Amino acid sequence: MANMIHIRHEVRLAAFLVPLLATGASHAQASLNQEAVDAIVGSQVHEEQARAAAEPQKVISAIEKTAESTTTVRKVSKLDKVEIVFLTDSSRMEGGPPPEVESKLEEHKREIKQLRNEIEGNAMLYHALDSRQVLVKDILAVEFDNANGVLIYAAAKPPTNR
Repeated sequence: MANMIHIRHEVRLAAFLVPLLATGASHAQASLNQEAVDAIVGSQVHEEQARAAAEPQKVISAIEKTAESTTTVRKVSKLDKVEIVFLTDSSRMEGGPPPEVESKLEEHKREIKQLRNEIEGNAMLYHALDSRQVLVKDILAVEFDNANGVLIYAAAKPPTNR
């Protein structure tokens, strides 16, 4: 009988502590995530909104350089500037990219798939995108500049819950 009472007390204690521990862990994880993102990315992530239809040639030019960009994504471990351009008119909710951009995406489909795979494998870029709630599947192109920066074109709208 004493063992039954002892077991009941342990079960009650566990039922009380488990939710507290889970809440504390998730709170610690949430604060750790932003710190980890800042440490991993190592630079500020900037964002802007644009319309692919307004200047399709910029996006097309970046798409045409996908093979080169993929090689750079594979090698890069530090950037001074990360800029995400939300192409709001190209999101799935808006029907996708304009026809000339869509055509170029189709032409470079395999290279873009490889680019997305490399981005998923690059902690710095992946976390920069994740911090702005950009899905890798929404990346259309990446363009590196000579000033140790990257411009990422995403067919998405910026998150509204920040």
